[in-house]
Amino acid sequence: MGSALAVDYIPGLLGIQCSAKEPHMCGYIGIYGPDGTDVAGEIYEGLLAVQHRGQDAAGIITFTEAFHVKKGLGLVLEIFNEKNMPRLRGNLGVGHVRYPTVGRGSMDDAQPFHLTFPVGVAMAHNGNVTNFQELMERHFKNSGTRMNSTCDVEVILFAFASALNERIRAGHSVTAEDVFAAVKKVYKDVRGAYSVVAVLPDVGLVAFRDPYGIKPCVFGEKTTSEGRWFACASESVVLDVNGYDRSFDLDAGEAVFVGHDRVVQRRKLSDKPHRPCIFELVYFARPDSFLDDMSVYKTRGRFGEALAQQWVAEKRPMPDAIIPVPDSSRDAALAMAMELGVPYREGLVKNRYIGRTFIMPNQSSRRTSIRRKLNPIPLEFEGKDVLLVDDSIVRGNTAARIVQMARDAGAKKVYLASCSPPLIAPCPYGIDMATKTEFVATNKTNDEIATELGVDGLIYLDREAMNAAARVGNPKIEKFCNACFTGEYPTGDITVERLTAIAGERMSARDEVGCRT
Repeated sequence: MGSALAVDYIPGLLGIQCSAKEPHMCGYIGIYGPDGTDVAGEIYEGLLAVQHRGQDAAGIITFTEAFHVKKGLGLVLEIFNEKNMPRLRGNLGVGHVRYPTVGRGSMDDAQPFHLTFPVGVAMAHNGNVTNFQELMERHFKNSGTRMNSTCDVEVILFAFASALNERIRAGHSVTAEDVFAAVKKVYKDVRGAYSVVAVLPDVGLVAFRDPYGIKPCVFGEKTTSEGRWFACASESVVLDVNGYDRSFDLDAGEAVFVGHDRVVQRRKLSDKPHRPCIFELVYFARPDSFLDDMSVYKTRGRFGEALAQQWVAEKRPMPDAIIPVPDSSRDAALAMAMELGVPYREGLVKNRYIGRTFIMPNQSSRRTSIRRKLNPIPLEFEGKDVLLVDDSIVRGNTAARIVQMARDAGAKKVYLASCSPPLIAPCPYGIDMATKTEFVATNKTNDEIATELGVDGLIYLDREAMNAAARVGNPKIEKFCNACFTGEYPTGDITVERLTAIAGERMSARDEVGCRT
């Protein structure tokens, strides 16, 4: 059973998210290529495909006789070049793009991480370890072992490698059973939501997904003249761009291992119910990805159709045009327009050349930033009643500024539709959202929110309708994680104390590296 918490009184709960609406996650890819091949080029292409999941840091680790490492702060294109890529040799490798939800966000926290003793392992993950502080006390501070970072993947790596070390006898190589036993130990010790990929020199490729399957993990294969290739990634688009066939999504609490024999071995190691994150479909994932056999593109289209049906059922006035807030709401906005028979218009132009995120120390500069990112086409607003469609509304600051922008461009009336229900609870699973007290929907009626945003009408997609639309893509999924809409956390172990600890970690990160937008 999930747990529902009344946590709105905790100061700074889950950190301060400095942009008006910028939840973040991470992206990764791990590849096991045929003997004699180099995988770094494909890892690089894969990281470019998931750059949207993290822009603060990126890294690649490969292996020949030793680990080869290149990590840095910034975008993939800024970190890797013709000088450092040639040394990333080997047919085993892992890559990662990162936005910090735990840790300082410094160079020390850039993934992937690796150990050379007692067992060589390079690892990357997406998600958040909710008992990070407890594991630090148990595995590091109390044992005299030293951490190299404040990144939570290090405790997963330590737990995994320690469990392997306990099973391996001198002179014996790592087996599939050893790997699965180590993953099971991780599940026993590590709480939260995470998907992980790792490579073990002279052993093979390992990937696993948290017991509730909250974070996505996709496995693929391909065959070339050089032999069979295996890859695991946080989104299927990473596999697509490198020519892999999507073989399967890991199930909740499932691990996969590919060793020297090139046999794909899967093992279900947990009996928890599958609760994938619905926000992946709403916002995070690229529309050309599949997650848990669901097309992100088609799912967002169904969100738009459900919004249209709700608009009609509530007898809302028909607008002259439907305009998406780019980019992730486009598919829903187009579907909504088609369902209502209303013209779809691209009235907001996004600047794609902002580059890296930057520090904005005050609210005034944040207001300026919205015009750096979006600019209206007045012809699509002048004298019209427009319906803006966005994927979600967090604090409401950005939404309010876009609404005002539409009015300044000449709109007579401005309506707003959200492709997700009101956000009312913070996420401890790796989505760096606002605190409960900062959500615009906290303790407000729909009319009160509409007034605060300055719109003539506001509609949120009904939660059951959202879940039903997603389940069409995969009826086997009984429920999604809806914690940010309900405050009911599927892992059942989210306490006020644990949320407070996560808040401290994220506020430390903010204080050290500054706010990001």
